[in-house]
Amino acid sequence: MMMMRSSSGNHLRDVLHPQRQRTSLLSTTTTTSSSFHPQLPTSSEFPPWAYAPKEYFRFDVIHQSSKSLARVGRITTPHGIIDTPGFVAVGTNAALKAIDFPSADATGQQLIFSNTYHLLLHPGSDIIRDAGGIHKFTKRNRPFITDSGGFQVFSLKYGGDTESLESKGELKKAAVAIGNRKKTYWRSDVMGKVRVTEDHVEFKSYRDGSTIILSPECSIQAQKDIGADIIIPLDELPPHHIDREELAASVERSHRWEVRSLREHLKDSRDRQQAIFCVVHGGTDVELRTRSLEYLTALPWDGYAIGGSLGNGRGELKTLLNWMMPLFNTEDRHDKCRHLLGIADIESIHSAVYHGLDTMDSSYPTKLARHGTLMTNDGLIRIKRANEPVALQLATVHNLQFMNQLMTKLRNDIIEGKL
Repeated sequence: MMMMRSSSGNHLRDVLHPQRQRTSLLSTTTTTSSSFHPQLPTSSEFPPWAYAPKEYFRFDVIHQSSKSLARVGRITTPHGIIDTPGFVAVGTNAALKAIDFPSADATGQQLIFSNTYHLLLHPGSDIIRDAGGIHKFTKRNRPFITDSGGFQVFSLKYGGDTESLESKGELKKAAVAIGNRKKTYWRSDVMGKVRVTEDHVEFKSYRDGSTIILSPECSIQAQKDIGADIIIPLDELPPHHIDREELAASVERSHRWEVRSLREHLKDSRDRQQAIFCVVHGGTDVELRTRSLEYLTALPWDGYAIGGSLGNGRGELKTLLNWMMPLFNTEDRHDKCRHLLGIADIESIHSAVYHGLDTMDSSYPTKLARHGTLMTNDGLIRIKRANEPVALQLATVHNLQFMNQLMTKLRNDIIEGKL
């Protein structure tokens, strides 16, 4: 059973619904040493209503470029509109760092990305559920998207693939005091190794060292409790440097986990009014990435996310998008939203938009601001620290304003035939 320590004391409490979780864990548990894997379902094995348009979630293509795959669109969610192409700011713990939501919204920020991993550990998905969901918990009545928790967990396992091509993830390392000195270790060394089975992933909380079990069903249940407008299935995130056999095995496991996530989601999807995006995997391997894309896009997802390892540098990302994104432009895939996970530096944004990505998330702009760097049309500008807390807020406002103005310009350029 998945447990964590309460922030208000030392007693343990359940993070997720204990009976439902116990059933999902015990009924399907298979270790990685087993050679048996359940056969993946075909598209015909899902109910017809799952493929029908949703009243509460819709993506409309407003204008398609004649010069590239770039397009202007609009996502309609229960909590507002998202104009695309659009930048998605990362508020890890359902809060942006160094800025409040009203100030962020004033810059034109529409969609916020929050992390299920962090919210499970603190304050707990049950706390957010009991508060009425993430929108009431944060008092922000605009769209949210949550991930499955998989990225953070596998960052612990592998020492972390880069969160994006320009910015290192915050979970990768932990400083441990040794006498009067501090030494930096990979978090997996500090908290114990991550254990992956066919059924779930097991790791230790970075808050108190307690054992956490995260299965596809548990992740979806947690995201239902959190209540974001868009949710992501549990998947495995391998580093870019593993061999092809390991990568192929990881892609297949991600498919099995994503199918389990989808089935859990569909149990009450019409009541919850949440959309769910699949995550296409395969690294930079053309065959594996294509296989993942073709299989997952045949199932009743509400949108497509591009995840897994996206290459070792911006050049490999551009090459990947160049051959992969035309595959999304077929009639049966064209009308669903496409999200690029974890990458949104300026150069990569231009490449992503050119190749037909609709949204992209990154902590890059806000992280730059906290380190005294401003984003401008002429490049990055480092400012001297004023030793005033308000400087961090002002820099963050500036960078979010820059990002949202950039996305507005790109939308206008597409409509005007410049891109």
